[in-house]
Amino acid sequence: MLVHERYDKIVQLVNERGSIRVTELSELCQVTEETIRRDLDRLEQAGRLRRSHGGAVSVKDQQPEIPYFEREITHAEEKKRIAVEAIKLIQPNERILLDASSTAWYMAASMPDIPLTVLTNSIKVAMELSSKEKIEVISTGGILASRSLSYVGPLAERSLDAYHVDKAFLSCKGVHLERGVSESNELQARIKHKMVGMADQVILVADSSKFGVQAFTHVAELDDVDAIITDERLPAAILSQLKEKQISVTTV
Repeated sequence: MLVHERYDKIVQLVNERGSIRVTELSELCQVTEETIRRDLDRLEQAGRLRRSHGGAVSVKDQQPEIPYFEREITHAEEKKRIAVEAIKLIQPNERILLDASSTAWYMAASMPDIPLTVLTNSIKVAMELSSKEKIEVISTGGILASRSLSYVGPLAERSLDAYHVDKAFLSCKGVHLERGVSESNELQARIKHKMVGMADQVILVADSSKFGVQAFTHVAELDDVDAIITDERLPAAILSQLKEKQISVTTV
């Protein structure tokens, strides 16, 4: 394979998948990882892709993070039902994590005032829980992402290293049966990836519009998810395939 052919193949793979790792590109192109890293540097300089930690992400059809007030009203009824169902999984005295999704905020708004420790990177969630005397709230700190009213970046990610939780409740931009869970924003994807690794149980709270979607940046494989709570509009074919993967799915 000529160099320019390899460049074209790399860009094609990155655009098809949204993101891809150096190790996988090395295998697919049958060259060393060091060669792939040099290729990615040159392709980034040419504006054909963007380097990420351990790989590359597509610059094609990038979607900016949707402002919080828009997410709050999109599929609101489904998100409220999902939030109420998710709360049923929480036991007194547990340590839980709520991300910066609008569904997590609906959970916080409906949360009973019981003894809990809640770790979050969401300003909205922290404020909602602040009036509940029995709930201890821990905020990550970090760089403020104004569109999502959440903390992201290296400081937010490092702060999670100090904690371990019983359950993490996360939402996302996309859920793909082969490509897993994804986000529209790399900083959000990185912190959610970190959250997945610090919980005994990962519960994905995502309305049915998220399924079949491959967003910009990979967060986690579906194998990393223990349970999914979604709405009743989830297509039967997707529900069947999720159950084949032995993932617990609840529709509301």
